Amino acid sequence: MITVNHLCAGYDGADVIHDISFGAAAGEMLCVLGPNGCGKSTLLKAIARIINYRGNVLLHNIDSATMPRKALAQKIAFLGQVSQVYFPYTVYETIAMGRYAYAKGFLKNLSAEDTAIINSIITQLAIEDIQDRLIDEISGGQLQRVFLARTLAQTPDIILLDEPTNHLDLKHQMALLTFLKSYAQEHRKTIIGVFHDLNLARHFGDTAIALHNGTIAAHGTITDVLHNDILQTVYDIDIRAFMRESLGKWGGNNEE
Repeated sequence: MITVNHLCAGYDGADVIHDISFGAAAGEMLCVLGPNGCGKSTLLKAIARIINYRGNVLLHNIDSATMPRKALAQKIAFLGQVSQVYFPYTVYETIAMGRYAYAKGFLKNLSAEDTAIINSIITQLAIEDIQDRLIDEISGGQLQRVFLARTLAQTPDIILLDEPTNHLDLKHQMALLTFLKSYAQEHRKTIIGVFHDLNLARHFGDTAIALHNGTIAAHGTITDVLHNDILQTVYDIDIRAFMRESLGKWGGNNEE
């Protein structure tokens, strides 16, 4: 589905990621792991062609750099970290923006297929009750689901998610990732997501990349990458020891 070859990218002439190469298949959820500043978000932005890069990104063996912007938007969708809202569109209008890559005009003349896709995603993400509200009037968690719905409305082959569970409580984190996992498998989509929570990555990921100082420290199955020696190198702490200590605090006999 996607092959990344020798990718280098950064800002102001300085590379943040160096010689990144990997592939991901249809139906796969690949987790990008690593500490702050290691290049996770930069990697996703380069793949999405938001920033300049060297190397190449192949989609079905076609170099994405040769694709017009609208054609690329039909293949790759990127959901960054939600921070603030600039325009008070309704929830429905915001999701409809995901069909821009297929439309002849901005939010005008939506086809029956466009409308069916938008309504289906709204139902799947259970946001029917807020679809007519302005997006500057909803909570951060609701906004995250709305922007995810807009991303899915592009019906891309590759879905890039930068910390997709931001602003969500634990229940909604689990629900969202369960939905994404099923969506990827059912529709044969590839999901590449940045995760800080290693428990969520372990539970939902198929494969993983661990970044260290802008390079790949490990790439493989989620179990192989979350090996203690790799985690020690990447995060510079004994994560498994911390996890065991945390579990011990949950294991007491006193229940409230």
